[in-house]
Amino acid sequence: MSDLAVVGNSAVAAALDGAESAVIDCVRTTYLLHESGGTVNPDSYFLRFPEKPDSRIIALPAFVHDERPMAGIKWISSFPANVRRGQQRASALLVLNDYETGRPVAVLESAAISAARTAASAALAAQVLGRGEAATLGVVGAGYIARTICRYLRAGGTRPERIVCHDTDPASAAALVGHLDATAEGTAVAGDLDAALDADVVVFATTALAPYVPATHRFRAGQLVLHISLRDLAPETLLAADNVVDDVEHCLKARTSPHLAEMLTGGRGFITGTLAQVMQDKARLDPGRPTVFSPFGLGVLDIAVGRMVLDHARESGDALAVDGFFGDQVRW
Repeated sequence: MSDLAVVGNSAVAAALDGAESAVIDCVRTTYLLHESGGTVNPDSYFLRFPEKPDSRIIALPAFVHDERPMAGIKWISSFPANVRRGQQRASALLVLNDYETGRPVAVLESAAISAARTAASAALAAQVLGRGEAATLGVVGAGYIARTICRYLRAGGTRPERIVCHDTDPASAAALVGHLDATAEGTAVAGDLDAALDADVVVFATTALAPYVPATHRFRAGQLVLHISLRDLAPETLLAADNVVDDVEHCLKARTSPHLAEMLTGGRGFITGTLAQVMQDKARLDPGRPTVFSPFGLGVLDIAVGRMVLDHARESGDALAVDGFFGDQVRW
């Protein structure tokens, strides 16, 4: 085997194309493994810039300890100003390490992997937390993550008759509408924030740094809110809902909306449980309340999905072998 495999975007796309159901299953399995203690997921580390407060680069180290142990780290940047340049907001690399030797075995383009695992977690949450057919879907934020989530929701069985797209940039909302219409993922229209918030299922996929939805807003009983961007909702809104997270310790920090709710109340009693706990019937939802799913985004998901992509790239011959990358590995 070569010292290092490099998997670029075209190979990642080939591995993920049409594999939405497999990615959702991978995320489900990894959430359950994480809940059982079969992973190591340290805190994410944020590199911030004083003159660019909206920008950051994040390191997410993680270890998946299953029948094929794999460790690694994702290095992902978020520079919202890129959108004004007509470029993607985020870019990322994933490094995978061999558990036996610790050596890096692969470097993968990871913006697509990150988007896929994020979208798969949303689709899984819709499967687990949804309460019947969703006639309408509201999407707040109209970027790459939003359109990926829409594709995964459909693959996971959430197929609304109507999709309302809202973005502070009307051109982005119009672009998402055009994309959804062209890909037959639903009848889509652009709408204001209130229209999007009124849908049966609401997706937040924004770059918001602080809550902007009015603190007086209340979702109705039975609504499902996929709060992917984590900082859109006021704590008062969360306190009037069932709150499901991916990991309590990770989610309640860095001034996320759930963290603000903890600061407001002085406790964590408003947390209903984790998604894995709901899957295991260890946490129960109140049918008289809306449900908000707020996932921090666990590095173990990147490792698990990245490993799946690496397997496909090696089997298809799409992984670029870089022999001799690390030089002589013999100690003497």
